[in-house]
Amino acid sequence: MFVDSHCHLDRLDLAAYDTGLDGAIAAARARQVSSLLCVGINLANANRVVEIAQTYEHVYASVGIHPMDVENLDPNDDPWSVLTRLASSDKVVAIGETGLDYFYSNDSATVQRESFRQHLQLAAKLEKPVIVHTREAQQDTLTLIAEYGDSERGGVLHCFTEGWDMACKAIEMNYFISFSGILTFNNADALRQVAKKVPLDRLLIETDSPYLAPVPFRGKSNEPQYVVEVAECLAQLHGVTLEEIAAITRANFERLFLRNTSYYTEKLGQT
Repeated sequence: MFVDSHCHLDRLDLAAYDTGLDGAIAAARARQVSSLLCVGINLANANRVVEIAQTYEHVYASVGIHPMDVENLDPNDDPWSVLTRLASSDKVVAIGETGLDYFYSNDSATVQRESFRQHLQLAAKLEKPVIVHTREAQQDTLTLIAEYGDSERGGVLHCFTEGWDMACKAIEMNYFISFSGILTFNNADALRQVAKKVPLDRLLIETDSPYLAPVPFRGKSNEPQYVVEVAECLAQLHGVTLEEIAAITRANFERLFLRNTSYYTEKLGQT
């Protein structure tokens, strides 16, 4: 029923589960969260996220280098050949997490922009969507997407916290807007106003777990099962039922990430 379109399964706090990651995935499925996208952030965890996706049915992966990790690359590394090889897996459905973050690391802006450009070009070459992290870098993010992105495949601005102007411009470039548990925070009124404006056919939901647990779990380690709380908030904002928002965001997830996979081809053949 529900989809967590962005989580870091390799980083979950599994202390509560005797069966480790199996337990966390089972807990999510008990709350009808049946599909998960495990997102890569660097070369160190890229193999692991692909391994997780290959182990579990309806768990998918992305591979990329987070903007906060680009400075840690070894000059002798060839990250693009590594990402290209890993992206050949049937379970790797996107390139990223990539993007720009000037809030924490404005000093590395030049390196971040070059990395983001190469991610966008690689995604276009491989015909995969892009998962974009953006913080205090609105104009540069939009400019690079416009110049180097593939408007046919598009992508998603994940864990969105920016304003309506940026969301609108991204949507015009065939991007989806994904909301996390931040949407439920007491101080997120402005963000909720943005979420109300995003067309239903451009919405995604995520946890970004283990970070940013939604209310009423704020302060705890986040898990994919808590994406239901994000869905509940969005349903209220748009005046639709929880079941409707679940179906809408699942269809959006499938359209963005799975349309080149056998899963989507088989589904289309059944309709």
